[in-house]
Amino acid sequence: MRYSADEIIEVYRMLREEELDIRSVTLSINTLFALAGNLESTIKRLETLNQTLEKFSYAVDEVSGKYGIRVVTRRVAVSPIQFFLESLSEEEGIEIAKFLDKLAEIHKIDYISGYSAFADRGFTKGALKTLKTFAKALNTTRRLTGMINAASTIAGMNMEAIKLYVNEIFNMPPTSSSRASIMANVPPDSPFVPSAHHGLGMPEATINIAVSGPGVIESAIRRSKPKTLEELHDVIKRAAFKVTRLGELIGKRVAEKMGINFTTVDLSLAPSPTVGDSVAGIIEAMGIEKMGGHGSLAALAILMDAVKKGGAMATSAVGGLSSTFIPVSEDSVMIERALEGYIDFYTLIALSAVCNSGIDMVGVSKSQGMDKVIGLISDVLALGITLNKILGARIIPVDSPPGSYVDLGGLLGKVVVMKLKDVDVSGFISHAGYMPSTIKRLELG
Repeated sequence: MRYSADEIIEVYRMLREEELDIRSVTLSINTLFALAGNLESTIKRLETLNQTLEKFSYAVDEVSGKYGIRVVTRRVAVSPIQFFLESLSEEEGIEIAKFLDKLAEIHKIDYISGYSAFADRGFTKGALKTLKTFAKALNTTRRLTGMINAASTIAGMNMEAIKLYVNEIFNMPPTSSSRASIMANVPPDSPFVPSAHHGLGMPEATINIAVSGPGVIESAIRRSKPKTLEELHDVIKRAAFKVTRLGELIGKRVAEKMGINFTTVDLSLAPSPTVGDSVAGIIEAMGIEKMGGHGSLAALAILMDAVKKGGAMATSAVGGLSSTFIPVSEDSVMIERALEGYIDFYTLIALSAVCNSGIDMVGVSKSQGMDKVIGLISDVLALGITLNKILGARIIPVDSPPGSYVDLGGLLGKVVVMKLKDVDVSGFISHAGYMPSTIKRLELG
């Protein structure tokens, strides 16, 4: 294939001026080979990961250097800890968490994900132990992340799991709760943390890629000045195609270096706190003066459809979450609009209908109590199972009052503390059990 001078200049501009990068190269690896009847044998088997992680780190550095593409984070996803805790104790689960965290530190892995469990309909012994040790595991580590899948279109929603999860995150500082999420319909091949884990049905080891690119798309819109919605859609689609092709290239090269499978490019647009790298900035470039204003949902729907169509044309290896992220603290424009009052919890829930991040990286004041947070999470997960889509919540309980913010620095940015509605929901959430699967379930049978 021959490239024109204009195309070469365009790619150079994307990389050097428009914040185009690879958000994450994620190694997803099966660790169930380490299942044993005791902690000592389990750790000994997990030690064999050292060679693989060393090779992974080297491969990412080599490919990034060769192509001049910045890789923001390198991550590892392991098999859910739930399977280990079916036979091991809670204390032994914490020791495994510490060991995985140490592995990540040694090999310069930014995050290692998989302190996770599935509890859509109820709890196994391992799932319950995972939930009960969630706070301690994340509080005693720095790079470990985890999630609880508490709902699915197939099984319904486990309200008891939501209650236990909220109790755990209320016992975490923001540096820990930012590494935890609760999900509906979590996929087995996500490159993004905290949802990443080595899912059932995956190869022994595989590479999954998360791209970035909000700055590229915003610049393309402002530069082309489209006159119709069709032109706007086409501009976004073409930019998304190029971003996705870059992600696939890097993923395939890293996988080749390691001699393993390349599985997934996640088409999600992931913002960062850097100015000019904002999903909300794209919406405002599309003509909405302030993100959160009326029309924001329609604009986001156009954006997401165009990204998916452009991405699907660029690669057959579509997977992961593959939608737009709107993590409030990680998007410089979202932070501003939340502090200005244009974005609140119900705005975020509405936007979740066409994206997949749900309520992501938003602070709540502990003074407003757990009940309201349980109700909020149930709203998000119910939307996920009703629409049969991936949704999650990453909520940061803090001591600060609504209207303030907590600066976590780096990619995590400023966590805005949003006000929950002063409505008593205890009568609803006091119901035990689970929410039955919706009528959508019958469409799958």
